[in-house]
Amino acid sequence: MNKTDSERMASILQDMGLKPTVDEKQADIVLLNSCSIRESAEARVYSKTNNISKLKRKKPDLIVGVTGCMPGRDKDGKIERRLKEVDLFFKNDEMVNLPKWLCKLNSEFKKIKTPKEYLNIKPVYKSKFQAFVPIQTGCNHFCTYCAVPYARGTEVNRSLKDILEEIKCLAEKGYKEITLLGELVNHYTAKDSQYFSKDNIYKKSDFAKLLWEVNQIEGVERIHWTGPHPIYMDDEVIDALTLPKQINFLHLPVQSGSSKILKKMSRRHDREFFIDLIKKIKAKKPDIAIGTDLILGFCGETLEDFEETLSLYRECDFDIAYPAKYSTRSGTVAAKNFTDDVSQEEKKRRWFAVQDLMEEITLRKNKEYVGKTVSVMVETYKSGWCQGNSSELKLTRFKSSEDLTGQIVCVEIKKADVWRLDGDLV
Repeated sequence: MNKTDSERMASILQDMGLKPTVDEKQADIVLLNSCSIRESAEARVYSKTNNISKLKRKKPDLIVGVTGCMPGRDKDGKIERRLKEVDLFFKNDEMVNLPKWLCKLNSEFKKIKTPKEYLNIKPVYKSKFQAFVPIQTGCNHFCTYCAVPYARGTEVNRSLKDILEEIKCLAEKGYKEITLLGELVNHYTAKDSQYFSKDNIYKKSDFAKLLWEVNQIEGVERIHWTGPHPIYMDDEVIDALTLPKQINFLHLPVQSGSSKILKKMSRRHDREFFIDLIKKIKAKKPDIAIGTDLILGFCGETLEDFEETLSLYRECDFDIAYPAKYSTRSGTVAAKNFTDDVSQEEKKRRWFAVQDLMEEITLRKNKEYVGKTVSVMVETYKSGWCQGNSSELKLTRFKSSEDLTGQIVCVEIKKADVWRLDGDLV
C-alpha cells in the first residue's frame, strides 16, 4: 500500500513539472512516506528527518514532507512535534491537496488539479509489467495490536468501475501481473455492483466476483492479492484460488497459534478455525504455497502460547512466514489496556526459533521442486542471470544469453536452497 501511495504522489509531482532524483542534495522536495506497523519503521522516519533537517539548514528553500501512516494516527500532535524541519505533514488521502500546498510554498511550481479521491490519481508505475492496484483502504477490525485503523481510517471500498478500468488500461499497455491491494482485501464490497458481468460464475462474494472479472481481461496473465483476513475466506474466495490466472500462492496472516492470544488480539478466529481453513484451501488446491504473518511476544504470551504457534506452523506447513517481535503502538487497545511483559531478549529468542523452523520447512519444501517446471515472471537481468518469482512466489533464477525481463517463462528446477531456486530455461 505504501508503494502504490508513493506511485500516486510521484504522479502528482511529475505533473507539476518535477523530476525524481536519488540525490537528496539536488532535491527541491523530499517526501517521506511513513509506515506505523512497527516501532522500528517509525524510528527510521525520525532518524531520516533529523538528517534532512541538517540539509535544510544549508538549503532553506528545501520542502520536506511526511505522509503515510504516522500523520494518520497522530491524533494529539505528538508525532508532528518530534519531527524536525517538516513543512508538510499529511495523511494519505490528503495527498489530493499536495499541489495546492506546494504552490503556496513555492510559487514557481506548476498548478494542477487532482481527482477528489486520492485512489483515482493515476500512478507513475515503477515497473512496466507489474502493477499494484488498490481496491480498498482502511480497516474496521481494530485488532488490539494494530495501528492501521487509526492510521488509514475505517474501511473504504473503491468503485468497481474504476478498478476494472485501471486494470484494463494496464493490460493494454502490456502489464502482465496485477496485485490487488487492501487491508481486508477479501472483504471487498462493490458500491457499484451493476458493473459485474451477468455471466459471472460467483453469486455471493464480491471479492470472488472481482477476481473472476479480472481473469477475463485480455493481457493480464498473473493475478495476486494481499492481504486477506481468514474469516473472509469463504467457499467462493477459496474456489477463486483455482481461477486460471491466479498465482499459486496465498498469504494468509494468522499472527499466533494460541487461541488465548488470538482472542486477546481480537483476531475473530481461533486456532482450530485457522487450521481447518488451511486444510480446506489445500483440499481445493493441494499444491498451493502458503505464507503467513506472526507476532511474537504479544502481551501475556507465555512459553506454552508460543509453543502452540510453533506447532501450528508445523501443522499448516507454511512455505514462508514474516515473524515480527511485538512492539507497542500508541493509541491501540493493547497500548491502553495491556502490559508489554515479554522481554526483548525473549522476543528475540522466539523470533529465532520461528526463523529456524521456517528455514527447515522452507528448504524441505523447496527441494520438492527439483526436477519440476515452474512458471516464472522475470523481473531482473544481471551478469547473465534472469531472476524473478515463480507462481508460488519462490525466488527463481536461470542463466540466459538474453534479457527476458517482463516475460513469463518456464524453468526446470535443478537446485534448491532455502531462499532461491536455480534452474534452466525450458
